[in-house]
Amino acid sequence: MDLKNDIYLGDCLQKLQKIDNNSVDLIVTSPPYADQRKQTYGGVSVNEYVDWFLPISKELLRVLKPTGTFILNIKEKVQNGERSTYVLELILEMRKQGWLWTEEFIWHKKNCYPGKWPNRFRDAWERLLQFNKTKKFNMYQEEVMVPIGDWAKSRLKKLSETDKIRDNSKVGSGFGKNISNWVNRDKAYPTNVLHLATECSNKNHSAAFPESLPEWFIKLFTREGDTVLDPFMGSGTTNIVAQRMGRNSIGIEIQPEYYQMVKNEMVERNMIIFEPDVEYGKSTNHTSNEVCGSQHRQLSPKSYKQVKRTSTEKSS
Repeated sequence: MDLKNDIYLGDCLQKLQKIDNNSVDLIVTSPPYADQRKQTYGGVSVNEYVDWFLPISKELLRVLKPTGTFILNIKEKVQNGERSTYVLELILEMRKQGWLWTEEFIWHKKNCYPGKWPNRFRDAWERLLQFNKTKKFNMYQEEVMVPIGDWAKSRLKKLSETDKIRDNSKVGSGFGKNISNWVNRDKAYPTNVLHLATECSNKNHSAAFPESLPEWFIKLFTREGDTVLDPFMGSGTTNIVAQRMGRNSIGIEIQPEYYQMVKNEMVERNMIIFEPDVEYGKSTNHTSNEVCGSQHRQLSPKSYKQVKRTSTEKSS
């Protein structure tokens, strides 16, 4: 299978306009949070965040297939002693755009930073918001099933008569269970809580998430040959995992140093790269054309014999 991996240098709002309508199967991304990563991305204020993100989410809605899914990793910050509401406000505004807020996954960060505050405890989780264009979208739940656990060996060994029928909750909630349905099963469906450690120092990026995070969603929402997009590429985790799993990918990054880092990573993995015909700028205060130029030249294929995966970098 020939895979395509496109990476763009520039502002994602501009670069997204180059992507065809209804062409992406899955979007997994973590944009800069409000008033954070100021040294890296300048920081967007809490009051301006929703207005800043809505034009981007509008473009994401356009490029996503009707059967596709958008996973947004985001977390509101504490400001003046209370949680900001900008994430909740963003959800409401995105629903007005036409997005369906289908689910909310929780990323439990098993190795979160220690700390002590007078009015709260340390942050150990982040939101993974699931948005869709329609109620019927591709979802392959069997791909993320987990071992049922040792409890089944003793619990299912001898069933009572109640275990063999649907036993409704005694509190009148409407929920019920039939224990006998678990007999001869070795796997179960997971919960919406992902227990994953964070990764930062080994990625040379201030906000990298672990490879297991996009991997889980790529398994759940795509098949081999589908296309995965990360409009805030950063260290390229989503794109690298996608190509490793046999998916096409698209990445957009505004910072030249991170863009170059991802390109180097792809070269190390024996992927064909298209290099711009100008040097990369050292300052972020450039337009994408000034930084990357508009002419491209293909590197010599001698170093990439027998390579099928193709990666392109684009600036225009």
